[in-house]
Amino acid sequence: MSLADHIFIEMCRDILENGTSTEGEKVRPHWPDGESAYTVKKFGVVNRYDLSKEFPILTLRKTALKSATDEMLWIWQKKSNNINDLHSHIWDEWADEDGSIGKAYGYQMSVKHQYKEGMMDQVDRVIYDLKNNPFSRRIMTNLYVHQDLHEMNLYPCAYSMTFNVTQKEGHEKLILNAILNQRSQDVLAANNWNVVQYSVLLHMLAQVCGMEAGELVHVIADAHIYDRHIPIIKELIGRPTYDAPTFWLNPEVTDFYEFTRDDVKVENYITGPQVTDIPVAI
Repeated sequence: MSLADHIFIEMCRDILENGTSTEGEKVRPHWPDGESAYTVKKFGVVNRYDLSKEFPILTLRKTALKSATDEMLWIWQKKSNNINDLHSHIWDEWADEDGSIGKAYGYQMSVKHQYKEGMMDQVDRVIYDLKNNPFSRRIMTNLYVHQDLHEMNLYPCAYSMTFNVTQKEGHEKLILNAILNQRSQDVLAANNWNVVQYSVLLHMLAQVCGMEAGELVHVIADAHIYDRHIPIIKELIGRPTYDAPTFWLNPEVTDFYEFTRDDVKVENYITGPQVTDIPVAI
């Protein structure tokens, strides 16, 4: 069993057995048929993934690595808020007639801010500090900009990354670690998707900054399983598991802005069958 599978199974069991229900409460999400989408939830879930030991992709079912990477690059590299720049259709529900999701996600990454060192956006600031001031405790991004929330078609779920560099005895390179903060997560639809894409980001940033990837700590304020997802989750976590695959990142790329979704792959990736027709709350 991969560590990612173990963490996912234990998290789901904990939510189902010890979580609280929102049934009957006033909730924003609803199903396409108009019924309220209630959840069983846990507050303050924290999962740790050591990327130096294993790439945390589920084997219970397949996680689409290239599509997850594509969405991450859409936000962090293209700094786009238009679904026409994506290869998948996961954001179609929240886009307007022009394809825009408003001042959300990539839009916030594209905004330049004044620093002592000059004008930079958040991504370039992270890369600058990792290369020039790696032991700073101020290397972070934030997508939850209150003044722009009213112009976002969906408030950011995964909203903040905090980077922290450490030294490890016997390692020539510095170790790049990060905390991903998420206000809310649909565990079935998005948990491993987010873990995978931010693990890829950590690997990419480590490579272009001459470091090694270390720990990704995932903090979820509201980790929930929707009522219509419960039978699917119960079946999923009862499946056989397999060893974690080997992650490959194109070693020739030294500029973050040159990475593509084709520069990542997993080898020996054995999984259970895909989960299809997952109902999506909106």
